[in-house]
Amino acid sequence: MKQQQALRLSVFSRMAEPAVVLYNGDGKYSFYREAGMSNNVAEIIVDSLIEAGAKRCYGVVGDTINHFTDAIRRSEMDWVHVRHEEVGGFAAGGEAFMTGELACCAGTCGPGSLHFVNGLIESHRNGAPVVFIASQVATAEMGVGFPQDVDQRPIYAQNSVFCEYVTSPENARRLVTIAAQKALNEGGLAVLIVPGDIFTQKPSNSLAYRTMRFDPVMRPSNAELDVIAEKLNAGKRVSIYAGYGCHNAHNELIALADRLAAPIAWTSRAKDFVEYDNELEVGMTGVFGLEGGYRAVSECDTLLLLGCSFAWTQFYPEDATIIQVDINPGKIGLRHPVHIGAIGTVRDTCAALLGRVEQSDDRSWVDKCRKTYLESRDDAAAQSDDDTLIHPQELTLMLDKHGAEDAVFTADGGSPMVWCLRHIKANGKRRTLPSLVHGTMANAYPQALGIAKGFSGRQVIAMCGDGGISMLLGDLLTLVQEEIPVKLVVFNNSALGFVEIEQKVEGLLDAYTDLKNPDFGKLAEVLGMWGRKIEAKHELESGVKELLAHDGPGILDVKVNPVELIMPPHIEIGQVASTALYSTKAIFSGRMDEVVGLVRNNFWRR
Repeated sequence: MKQQQALRLSVFSRMAEPAVVLYNGDGKYSFYREAGMSNNVAEIIVDSLIEAGAKRCYGVVGDTINHFTDAIRRSEMDWVHVRHEEVGGFAAGGEAFMTGELACCAGTCGPGSLHFVNGLIESHRNGAPVVFIASQVATAEMGVGFPQDVDQRPIYAQNSVFCEYVTSPENARRLVTIAAQKALNEGGLAVLIVPGDIFTQKPSNSLAYRTMRFDPVMRPSNAELDVIAEKLNAGKRVSIYAGYGCHNAHNELIALADRLAAPIAWTSRAKDFVEYDNELEVGMTGVFGLEGGYRAVSECDTLLLLGCSFAWTQFYPEDATIIQVDINPGKIGLRHPVHIGAIGTVRDTCAALLGRVEQSDDRSWVDKCRKTYLESRDDAAAQSDDDTLIHPQELTLMLDKHGAEDAVFTADGGSPMVWCLRHIKANGKRRTLPSLVHGTMANAYPQALGIAKGFSGRQVIAMCGDGGISMLLGDLLTLVQEEIPVKLVVFNNSALGFVEIEQKVEGLLDAYTDLKNPDFGKLAEVLGMWGRKIEAKHELESGVKELLAHDGPGILDVKVNPVELIMPPHIEIGQVASTALYSTKAIFSGRMDEVVGLVRNNFWRR
């Protein structure tokens, strides 16, 4: 009779710490960690992140994080193996932004952690709760020019809510807890820099620190609310400019606006929370906006900024009482001088103001702005009858028509984000995520990758520019390897289109913006994805439907108008003059066909 034998061993291939190994007598062993055995730092970090709500960690394995990834392997956390760390930063931020839960990244010392920079800065500026484990060379090799030794702190400290070294096993759990707590409650990136040798060390003692979440009631004082109400009651043309701070205040916002008979313009980041079920919304102002939103903000006599930090001062009213409410004191008056500033959440402040403001029966102002908005929205969505000319608006409207009721749309920086914001309709279930604060290229499908991981079974559509998708092509392989069913739609105009518009508006000949692209549909097939290229309008609807019906990742490559103009709500004389100057330069440079195409494809056939 064979007896089981318990052996106390340190088994490198299965566990980085002492374990109990049971011999089963049949040539097999069972491994488990003995109760009471102290964990090493790698396990402490992983356990603490899981307890804080993290489900995934994105990165590329190697050298100084090998013990950390091994701890993940033996845990409930999933490791998502990306091909480029920047994609991992985008993906973690996309997941965290949409789910509101913690997501993680981990990078090797030096180059590995540096590759994350742009993706993580994008995530931080979105307010996405992400914890980044940036490993470092061993402590004995720091500061002496050892290969791959890079001090991560000055790089990440400027774009994070927390950035500290784990200097001993005793402070590991506390620092992970603080990092997760700040990321979740302040919204943004938290960075832990861990020397490689620290991961395997064990604390002599470890207190039971736990990550906490908060949802406080925050509103201005009664005296401040009375002053705000007095100004709102005195206004004849009151408008509300709603920002991302309205993300959990839809009902309170609309109730207050209805009481004031105030049109609601919204910043691009507020689209998902303001646009739907709202007969008072008038869209955006700024370059991305339409005339209704522009008029509501620029022509009002009283402007109430709610959780709004719109950066372009030229779109604020010249002669109006401006009231700003925000949870961050540093945002008050940051973009434009205000007459009254108050600290509070939009939800709590709107609820408190409802009982203080008077019901307005004069709806002429909101009706005027609303009428202008609806007319300009219809004009912006105008289509042509030329089968060889696909306007990007037409492609976007087709995605809007056939996309799922709860689809998530990401959009690359540049023109795709404009079409997304203007023509994808919010309904309270859909979500959108362009790069609006950081304004980076190549964000759409990497963010979609993470969102699809966070929302298994939910339709995720990435609206990609041809420049954006080609910048980070490698992680299309991640979609295939990880079986992530993201749908990529390429707005293929063979150029950096948004940059071309910028150059022309400045009176310059467009230069260095052309792109020689492959057939992205065939490229998708080579990589093991579904793929198709569309060049004629009559094929557009079938292509979109086929892509969205496919049960795995796919790419729809659509040839769109290469000279599509993004018309702002208000065109200044200087812009007209500069564009005319571009046309003159183009004609004298032998590029007359471009000028003709610009006019014909944007005006003659609309």
